[in-house]
Amino acid sequence: MRQKNSVEIFTYWEQLRGNADAPLRNLIEPSAVRHILPELFILEAVRDQAPRFRLAGTAICSLMGRELRFESFAALWAGGQPDDAVRIAAGVMEHVVPALIKATGYSIGGRHVTFEMVLMPLRSAGDVCDRLLGCLTPTAHTPWLGSERLEFLALDRSRMLYERPAHLVEPPSDPEHANLISRHDGVGLGALMARMLHPNTGARNQGPADPLRHSFGRRL
Repeated sequence: MRQKNSVEIFTYWEQLRGNADAPLRNLIEPSAVRHILPELFILEAVRDQAPRFRLAGTAICSLMGRELRFESFAALWAGGQPDDAVRIAAGVMEHVVPALIKATGYSIGGRHVTFEMVLMPLRSAGDVCDRLLGCLTPTAHTPWLGSERLEFLALDRSRMLYERPAHLVEPPSDPEHANLISRHDGVGLGALMARMLHPNTGARNQGPADPLRHSFGRRL
């Protein structure tokens, strides 16, 4: 894992899970990862189908040139690769073990750029792990990225991240980041994001101004 955003969200996920294999999804505090929300997504398990997008940040929707909510995870991948990508994502939830994917994105104009994708399991309640938190980050700054949509991602390699020692969550030492592992009881990630992204308006007046607000403004 080499990309800063990948390392940051994985470290945050590690802190939240403590001694558990995976954290509860309602422990996620959006303000702690606000600066990387555009690169984050949530997949949910669907019975007898491939996992699908529950939420997707603006950067990811912009990359693919469309809103990804409720779209199958398989739709992102090239040719005969969807099955491989789906097995990896499903395995993260089934075995409750995070995974790291290296992929290359190809644009409609034939350009390409490499990405790092980290997939981390989330629990709904108790031992039920039916969702995962993902982060998709380009490995280098590319001027055309975001203005020329990607046709597909090609899976280069992947590995499960087995070596991750369990540890207790400790309060952050920096008061400025004291909300890193705080909880807002009874409020889901989507509602928290909506509140954070629309601080001056009530929930009834929150119109979807962009894909991030449109997607992350809903409950997980």
